[in-house]
Amino acid sequence: MDGLLATVQQWIPVDVLFGLAVAGGIGFIGSLIAIPLILVRLPADYFDTRTPRHWMKNHHPVLRLLGLVIKNVVGVVFVLAGFAMLFLPGQGLLTMLIGVSLVDFPKKRELEAKMVGQPTLLGVINAMRKKFDKPPLILAPDP
Repeated sequence: MDGLLATVQQWIPVDVLFGLAVAGGIGFIGSLIAIPLILVRLPADYFDTRTPRHWMKNHHPVLRLLGLVIKNVVGVVFVLAGFAMLFLPGQGLLTMLIGVSLVDFPKKRELEAKMVGQPTLLGVINAMRKKFDKPPLILAPDP
């Protein structure tokens, strides 16, 4: 183990390794708190592709544009953090799902529905929602 640590320290300074460890710990704890809160607060039909979504529909166009930029940047951060959590401690798939739901791109709703429609992930999300007395997520039937 000491040989591995010495090899890694040749390429990455100890301060950076320590910073990555602290960031990973903070990300892990943050994901344990934030992800369930977000998934529980979503409407039951949020991932149903038959239900239209209009974000900030009744706001001023400049405020809407600013909000969309911020939402997309936060979404990209969540997707990257979720990808990192696939290899580090944390809820990687759930974090990536939140990130994908924040970022705007063509066919996003179909990708979200496909991700959430995976039986294991849907089961975890609905179990979380049940603990907080929220109804299970509703998904559109496959065509």
